[in-house]
Amino acid sequence: MRLPEWSLVQYRVDDSEKVAVGVSAGGSVVHGPPGTEGQTLMEVLGRWDLLAPLLRDWTPALSDVVAGARLAPPLTFPGKVLCAGANYWDHCAEMGVELPDEPGEPFFFLKPPTTTVTGPGDPVPLPSYPGARVDWEAELAVVIGRTGRDLSPAQALDHVAGYLAANDISARDRLTAAKPIGEPFAYDWVGHKGQDGFCPLGPGIVPAWQVPDPQNLRIRLSVNGVVKQDSSTQRMMVPIPEVVAAASRLTRLEPGDVILTGTPAGVGVARGEFLTAGDEVVVEIERIGRLENTVVAS
Repeated sequence: MRLPEWSLVQYRVDDSEKVAVGVSAGGSVVHGPPGTEGQTLMEVLGRWDLLAPLLRDWTPALSDVVAGARLAPPLTFPGKVLCAGANYWDHCAEMGVELPDEPGEPFFFLKPPTTTVTGPGDPVPLPSYPGARVDWEAELAVVIGRTGRDLSPAQALDHVAGYLAANDISARDRLTAAKPIGEPFAYDWVGHKGQDGFCPLGPGIVPAWQVPDPQNLRIRLSVNGVVKQDSSTQRMMVPIPEVVAAASRLTRLEPGDVILTGTPAGVGVARGEFLTAGDEVVVEIERIGRLENTVVAS
């Protein structure tokens, strides 16, 4: 699978909890480009219009390798994590959904950013209650680099700084409340999607100019080396520009916001399989990178 030229990452050194901006390239982390010193990636994204032209002309070969760098979550923390649901034709088919002739408006749910977002190598904790059925969902994530509201699809990609790999971890047992007051209150989206550690992101932000066609990327997920999802972003029902535009009609998009764009076929619930402690989960997206996480008991 084709790797990115380089991606913007956050890293720590030794036992420090302080993050610094660097670049992942060729299996190493090097010091960040000029203009990123002493900042977080959220701060870099806040100056994206100024820094992006400089980054286009920069190469990782100009920087020294950071000895002992440990990758941290790439964004600490997004203002919003918006997730587009049911956005792949093959995933809808495997879930037994009657496919529409034409895709409609995407629907979104939110993940709490400061408690769900984790990074490459971070553990995915299983819920502490018995009977949890925890599932995987490999997704291409869009990172916003410019504020926008009520965007048209033609404008949307001008507001995208880059892309990440994501895993939309889901507690399928919590999709509906155990004893809802009534049918309108049956769905438990926080319990289903918003538990701690349920949004691994990484390994880094690949600038949009390195991805000439985000609608033609192979996306794959494996558990303990066994491939579960193997598809392409070509199979999205609503393409990325329209997803971003639709999100902007609901809420103002701001630098550092993350939009997950849906998952393809191969999720665990469709085959009666769920994650258990010790499982190694790997998301790979062409041109974006490889995101690895281990499932642990709470």
